[in-house]
Amino acid sequence: MAPDLTIIVSDNQSWIDARHDGASEALRQWAELKRRNPRAKLVCIDLQPYTNTQVPERDDVLNIGGFSDEVFERIADFAAGRLGRERWVERIEAVPL
Repeated sequence: MAPDLTIIVSDNQSWIDARHDGASEALRQWAELKRRNPRAKLVCIDLQPYTNTQVPERDDVLNIGGFSDEVFERIADFAAGRLGRERWVERIEAVPL
């Protein structure tokens, strides 16, 4: 049985294993898991964020750069389906400048 939510915590150096097709091992394994559970979601927490990611962000993948207590709330929102792209715009626009 495949999990509904997978969380990877890394230093974001797994991109080093990218092969000639440009896909990281994390991306290949995620594709395999999604075949077993199409409803699954993936959270990649990169403790040291860079400009690249292990798995490109999409509706079923959330990339988080850095770490704080806020990470747990973002994961809960994402897992519950409350964290779509439009939600990010709302949150950003709500910040007073």
